[in-house]
Amino acid sequence: MQPQLTPKQQRLLEYLRERIETSGTAPSLREAARDLGVSHTAVAQTLAILSQKGLIRREGRYGRHIYLVGRHHRTDGIHRWREVPVIGRITAGLPMYAQQEWADSIVVDAGFYQGENLFALSVEGDSMTGAGILHGDLAICEPRQYAENGEIVVALIRGEEATVKRFFVRAGHILLMPENPAYEPVRYGFGEILVQGKVVGIQRGPEVMQRLSR
Repeated sequence: MQPQLTPKQQRLLEYLRERIETSGTAPSLREAARDLGVSHTAVAQTLAILSQKGLIRREGRYGRHIYLVGRHHRTDGIHRWREVPVIGRITAGLPMYAQQEWADSIVVDAGFYQGENLFALSVEGDSMTGAGILHGDLAICEPRQYAENGEIVVALIRGEEATVKRFFVRAGHILLMPENPAYEPVRYGFGEILVQGKVVGIQRGPEVMQRLSR
């Protein structure tokens, strides 16, 4: 049974549910105060009461991440979304998923993308069009430092350049294979390639969608 709520508490709870259902994330205190026409302090106090009553869970620094709690005291099913960092650059060969800063982020379906420390990389060029990976797409990657033959990976070449290709180990070398007949496979020595992750999905970029809809 849901605890009794005042009209003010019920209003905030319904507002949180609506925002999370539509955007996948809870609003900030400032956004909630603005949308509800109340003070920042009033929102913070009401959130504290909802938390005490077991209707929300707050995590992160200053409790910035807000989750609705279902009747069985588990996070509600509407929280199907998660934020994945979009890596803008590579710093000194550091594994992409270990970087502390990123250029942007995207929200993806947590039910589909369940791995830990996922990261995304913007795809440049048309060398992987045969695999349905287009220029401007975002490759969602699961961090890995190994790969099986035939997997599509993000590989760091000589500690500098990142590329998305099919990975193959051959006698004495690594072969990075494009999915476009206009490009040739390239051989590398074992010490020249560092696998950074396996591509587990693609998010179509808005510019790509516009091109395809023309």
